[in-house]
Amino acid sequence: MKKRNWIIIIAVVVIGVVALLIARSGSKTSTFPQDYHIEDIDAVTKIFIADKQDNHVLLERVADSIRDTQWTVDGLYPASQPMVDLLLSTLHDMRIRQQVNRNAIPNVVKLLSSRAVKVEVYRKKYLIDWFDGKVRLFPHEKKVTYFVGHETQDMMACHMFREGDKVPYIIHIPGFRGYLTPRFVADPILWRSHAIVHWNIHRIGRVELDLPNAPQESFAVVRNGKGFDMELTQSHTLLPGFDTARVAQMLSCFANLNFDEYASRVPNAEKDTSFAAGPAAILRISDTCGNTREVKTFRKYNNPDDAVAMPDTNLYNVFDLDRLYAVIDNKDTVLIQYFVFDNILQPASYFFQTKK
Repeated sequence: MKKRNWIIIIAVVVIGVVALLIARSGSKTSTFPQDYHIEDIDAVTKIFIADKQDNHVLLERVADSIRDTQWTVDGLYPASQPMVDLLLSTLHDMRIRQQVNRNAIPNVVKLLSSRAVKVEVYRKKYLIDWFDGKVRLFPHEKKVTYFVGHETQDMMACHMFREGDKVPYIIHIPGFRGYLTPRFVADPILWRSHAIVHWNIHRIGRVELDLPNAPQESFAVVRNGKGFDMELTQSHTLLPGFDTARVAQMLSCFANLNFDEYASRVPNAEKDTSFAAGPAAILRISDTCGNTREVKTFRKYNNPDDAVAMPDTNLYNVFDLDRLYAVIDNKDTVLIQYFVFDNILQPASYFFQTKK
C-alpha cells in the first residue's frame, strides 16, 4: 500500500512539472529576457560606474544613522540621495523596447565598445531564501554588468548590452520621454551630496558666526536646556532680550542647508584677491553630539578681471550679488547663494532690531 502511494505522489509531481513547463512555453509572447531590469532594488549593495575618459565611481550602501544619506561615494563622501534614488529607480523601471536590428548589430557593438559606460550592480542574495524571506541562509553578492551606450535616433531610448547576453537591446522606461544614458555618470564629484547640514533645531548645540572685519558683531547662539542663549564672542558677554523670532528663523535654516555646486575651477585673479584677503565670515555649526561643520565664505567677482581692473572693493557692483564662494571644513570649495544664507550671515545687531 505504501509503495502504491509513493507511485501516485511521484506521478502527480511529474504531471505538475510538465503542465507548468507547457503553460510557461505557451504564455511567452516575447523572446526578450524579462529579467533585464533589477527587480529587488532594495537588495542592491553597491554600484560601480566607469567611462572611457577614465572616470570611475563606487557607490556603496551603508548603515549610518548620522548621515543624511545611506550611500557613500568611493567610501569617503556622503552621496546625493536624490541622485542615487533616481539611479535605483532607473535600474528598476527600465525595460527592453526592442532588439537591435540584425543589420545594425555590428555598428552598435562597435559604438558600445568605444563609448559605452560600464555599470556593475551588486546585490545581496541568499542560497536559501524560503517563506518570503523569513528563512535566509548563506548570503553572497551577485553581480550584473551593463554597458550603457548612445541614444536612439528618436531620443526616447538608449542602446545597452548586458554581460552574458548574445545581442544588445534598445532600453527605455515606459512612459518616460527621454533616454537613460545621462543617468549613468562616472564623475565622482557629480554624485557627492550638496548637503552642509540637515539638522533640526532639537539637534543643534551651538551656532557661531565670526566676522573678521567686524569682530564686535561676532556672536554665538548656544543651547541652554530647551532654549538658547546668545553671546558676543569677542567679549563673552551674554545678550538678554534678543529677538527670539529672528534667532528661531536662523536656526531653522539648518534643517536643510545645502550649497549650490562644487567650484571646480576658481580663477587665479580671485585666488589672489578675495581668497588671499581671508574669509568674510566663518560659520561653525555644532550638534548636541559634538559634530561640527565649518563654512568660510569669500566674496565672488562678477568678472574675475575686475579684481585687477577695479581694485577698489568699495565698488560693491563688481561683486556677484547672487552667489559667493565657500570653503567647507577646509576641504571643498563650493558656491553658495545669498538667498539661502541671508538669514544666517547676519551680524549680532540684526537680532536686536525692534519693529517701530
